Amino acid sequence: MALSSYAPLAICQGQAALPTYDTSYSIFSPVTARHGMVATEQALASQVGLDILKRGGNAVDASVAVGFALAVVLPNAGNIGGGGFMLIHDAKSGKDIALDFRELAPAAASPDMYLDAAGKVIPRSSTFSHLAVGVPGTVAGLDLALSKYGSMKLKDLIAPAIKLAEQGFQVSPHLAEMLAYSQQHLGKWPASRAIFFKGERPLLAGEILVQKDLARSLRLIAEQGPKVFYEGEIAKKIVAEMAAHQGLISSADMKNYKAIERQPISGNYRGYQVLSMPPPSSGGVHIVQMLNMLENYPLRQQGVNSAQNLHLMSEVMKLAYADRSEYLGDPDFSKVPVQALTSPAYAKDLIKHINPELATPSSQIKPGKLSPYESDQTTHYSVADQHGNVVATTYTLNLLFGSGIVAAGTGITLNNEMDDFSIKAGVPNAFGLIGGAANAVEANKRPLSSMSPTIILKDGKPFLATGSPGGSRIITTTLQMILNVIDHGMNVAEATVTPRIHQQWEPDQLRIEKGISVDTQRLLEQKGQKIAVVRPMGHTQTIQITPDGFEGYSDPRNPDGKTLGY
Repeated sequence: MALSSYAPLAICQGQAALPTYDTSYSIFSPVTARHGMVATEQALASQVGLDILKRGGNAVDASVAVGFALAVVLPNAGNIGGGGFMLIHDAKSGKDIALDFRELAPAAASPDMYLDAAGKVIPRSSTFSHLAVGVPGTVAGLDLALSKYGSMKLKDLIAPAIKLAEQGFQVSPHLAEMLAYSQQHLGKWPASRAIFFKGERPLLAGEILVQKDLARSLRLIAEQGPKVFYEGEIAKKIVAEMAAHQGLISSADMKNYKAIERQPISGNYRGYQVLSMPPPSSGGVHIVQMLNMLENYPLRQQGVNSAQNLHLMSEVMKLAYADRSEYLGDPDFSKVPVQALTSPAYAKDLIKHINPELATPSSQIKPGKLSPYESDQTTHYSVADQHGNVVATTYTLNLLFGSGIVAAGTGITLNNEMDDFSIKAGVPNAFGLIGGAANAVEANKRPLSSMSPTIILKDGKPFLATGSPGGSRIITTTLQMILNVIDHGMNVAEATVTPRIHQQWEPDQLRIEKGISVDTQRLLEQKGQKIAVVRPMGHTQTIQITPDGFEGYSDPRNPDGKTLGY
């Protein structure tokens, strides 16, 4: 029998054949680079960021350019009409910074604004109406990042986005699918139809999406800075859009918006320092809380996605999401017990309630007893440069294309982030999350978020940058990326493609992706887990910093994503 030409064998008498064409256990390999890397959900935006790095810009410069580019080429989630969070590791100072540019409730907002006279929630009022729109924060946030930690001029960083908006780009099959899915709420508004429709239908794959009004808005920001967005021509058009449809955002709301620099949440896990977003994100608090619980278990020995491993993670997730419902909100309005929630001692107390052989029903889990208080559409991108700067950014419109409303004359799609408030106690939001008084609607308040841009340090140096979209699933997706790399020794590509799970306390359901065996599912059901096989969860964009440079990977759950480096 002839031997394959690509699989030479070393054959000795009495010795098994030894294949020499494989030198690694890796099944999936990451993108590698020496000087810099960008990972985003859209290849055109990744190229924009990489070009900035090649021109001598730092990771913050590239992140700002990517943020504006995604507003053009990822219109379902990238935005200047939404808001988000950015986590920065600044190599020169050694500082770690959390930038909060989350949307704000208008000054006229009130706790019962989405309820009818009988106290019942008015359908779609918090998702697909002008009342759903919070004051956008992205432009202020990107400008704050650039002015404090960047090195290039705003106009040079916005120029690629202007070009993409003016010249247009080809609609991918993935974007076409999302346009078709969102046809109803996009098609209600003439300004939205003018951009995303051709005649009576949404654009199809292969057609060109041109956004002339958005190009003009971006050019105004490039020339005049964020003031034109919050006080000038763009602000006036957004306020006019609100006034014409009983929306609440006023000129004063726009003018008074400010992005905030905050202290990141910090925790330690198996010798690594975990940095993530503080409130009004719940992500950082609960990632650290869950890692604190999981550090007490031998995860590597259990094996990735074994029944025992998944059962344990599900029970830990339930406990964290129960606390989320009670304690998390805007820290400017509520005293959020961050120190207590992220305490290793509290984690040890919580895991006493975990039965390794039997699931605890969510109905029996209540928010934990804390020590005294201390005095889904979204997109994530990660950037690292050769100087040691790392940026993890997650920003959002909330649902696909946000509210579906484009402010007439601006080309800017507006968010529907008001749904992230607890619009009524005990009533779940679009992602099934339940909240309480800490996250009630209130004037000038920032809604609670699950966005969790995260940076991991080892010995004070960047090791990993990751994050994801996915609504309530963001926190658990980011958690599993960390566990896959640190506990299970995977490279970032393998960590990304591994099937994921999600449990958020209510509803009491362990959601799993395809790829977890039927045998494992049966074992979990025997432990009392209520299994539901669901659509893919999360679109992570991850960069690992190695002694030789960078390794990165864009989640194949979004086929349009791409990691680029040089």
